[in-house]
Amino acid sequence: MQILPENKTLGAKVIHADLSKQISSEDREKIVKWLGEYGVLAFTQQELTPKQLRDFSANFGELEINVAKVAQDPALPEVMTLSNMVEDGKPLGLSDAGQDWHTDMSYSKMIAFANILYGIKIPFRNGKSLGNTEFCNMQAAYEGLPQEIQKELENKTITHDFNKFWEKMRQEKGSSRPPLTPEQRLAKPPVSHPAILVHPITQKKVLYANPGYSVRINELSESASDELLHFLFEHQLQEKYRYAFEWEEKDVLMWDNMGTIHNAVADYRVDEHRYIKRCQVAANLFFNS
Repeated sequence: MQILPENKTLGAKVIHADLSKQISSEDREKIVKWLGEYGVLAFTQQELTPKQLRDFSANFGELEINVAKVAQDPALPEVMTLSNMVEDGKPLGLSDAGQDWHTDMSYSKMIAFANILYGIKIPFRNGKSLGNTEFCNMQAAYEGLPQEIQKELENKTITHDFNKFWEKMRQEKGSSRPPLTPEQRLAKPPVSHPAILVHPITQKKVLYANPGYSVRINELSESASDELLHFLFEHQLQEKYRYAFEWEEKDVLMWDNMGTIHNAVADYRVDEHRYIKRCQVAANLFFNS
């Protein structure tokens, strides 16, 4: 495997990798190190079955089975389908278009280490890919905070709520998401995490807050929390912290959820088909549950 950095902020391509085969422990350690360093990795020209995607993803931690239990293969519940395609009147997957900025699994007791997506069908228009995935660097965002804000966030915790983002996505045009059932809400109650994490790979501080799931800084009054969260959400989305990944078919895109937030760009029509398989990897190899 070779690494080709893409951008000063985030992102690198990995070439000469075959993820359909069992990777060595040496290659696994390389990938973990690169994720800490570059945040977002694209493995080009892959040929994977859903099972091979699952098996590759399982090298990096426990795989999440989404509480909503939609767009999953019953035989491979760890693999979710993201798609705008419809067959016989039924959606082939869960739409992720227009998701807005978030960090997957910040709503879980055990946060996420990585997302791993396999782009099987990618929409193009005039030779340019659509539905690209944007990222912001949360280490750089933390380092760019005024010192008084860094100090204020020390020893603070933030509540994250799965239902906040789920309900927002249900309002998106064309969404096929049902409301969460009471049982699903009970299975994913709001959880709290430190506002500032020490990244387990780099040992550097990162801002762990995101517009999708963060709802309250617990140690502040509601009004003070709202004001500071509003500031943090605007701050972390500055252009200087951003990187946009442009998809090609057969790419495997892997990113570090502890050090980034991301957004799926909704710039394709219903007749411009997108079909992606996804696994989410918990950070259980880095943190105690």
